[in-house]
Amino acid sequence: MGQTAPSGPHQPERQMRVLATRLPGVLVLEPVRHRDARGFFSETYNRRAFAQATGTDPDFVQDNHSHSVRGTLRGLHYQTRHPQGKLVRVTSGRVFDVAVDLRRRSPHFGSWIGINLDAVQGHLIWIPPGFGHGFLVVSKSADLLYKTTEYWDPETDRSLRWNDPELAIDWPLEELDGGEPLLSDKDRNAPGLTEAEVFS
Repeated sequence: MGQTAPSGPHQPERQMRVLATRLPGVLVLEPVRHRDARGFFSETYNRRAFAQATGTDPDFVQDNHSHSVRGTLRGLHYQTRHPQGKLVRVTSGRVFDVAVDLRRRSPHFGSWIGINLDAVQGHLIWIPPGFGHGFLVVSKSADLLYKTTEYWDPETDRSLRWNDPELAIDWPLEELDGGEPLLSDKDRNAPGLTEAEVFS
């Protein structure tokens, strides 16, 4: 499993902390939470702060909300014609979130990063275009919200096999008490990396 490490100070306003991962461009964001007796307030997205913190200024065009029960595995999803950048967070429950580099010319092609996202910590992950994305729900249920830089394109929507031996993703299936993940037919029948249509 890939490890994250601090990427250094990017945000003088301290609205979020940025952690680099071993996949260049994939970032973990830690928004500041202002707490008091009532609870907390957190700014989960601010275009100016995001650009200052990450060095990129994507144009988000769509917000998605996915509710899933324990054991659900969605992915690995991507679009070939209109690749989506995704800013992902969990508002209830906990998931194991995965990004896979699908850019054939990348030195990291076929490499993956996996992190735990939950509502308690409130971290986000930024996954740039050119990556596949998927997640496994390890809590009773989970709500995952994500912003995308492109609209959904059903004609070029693709799925990569979640358990492809070539990827060897270390999904935490032990947290499902030995059970198999819940999959859509599309994800169950998805091709492996060798057969999949990926990015040039």
